[in-house]
Amino acid sequence: MSQSLSKNYVHIVFHTKHNENFIYEPFESQLYKYIAKVCNNLNCYVIKIGGYRNHVHILCNLARTIAMMDLLEKVKSSSSKWFKTLDPSLESFYWQDGYGAFSVSPQNVDVVKSYITKQHEHHLSMDAKKEYVNLLEENGMEYDEQYLWS
Repeated sequence: MSQSLSKNYVHIVFHTKHNENFIYEPFESQLYKYIAKVCNNLNCYVIKIGGYRNHVHILCNLARTIAMMDLLEKVKSSSSKWFKTLDPSLESFYWQDGYGAFSVSPQNVDVVKSYITKQHEHHLSMDAKKEYVNLLEENGMEYDEQYLWS
């Protein structure tokens, strides 16, 4: 085969350092647009971005030309630098080192998109830590909780 093809949908979740609440309007929508631009420029086309005060969810197509860790390094480093420039209250903003990445079947893209869309509503009844642990467990991922929140 002379052609390399791939279509890998991924649901990515990452948190602010120490789960500090930094992501509020009007900065929230600006942050999501910025992250989408970074992903799209890397050919990881965004389907949906959302989140809540201390974390972000991205649903995108992972390009065949970039490793997941490279995508996240570029997204997190550039968005952190940029986000701090928006307001003096954001100068101590940082992303947490880690992330969760979950494969999504084409049949479930709309389900995950809807889930991300409803983040504000969802977090009226569940905190971000519990949500993240649930995602890890639902996806059969092993983890050490002492390293989840540093």
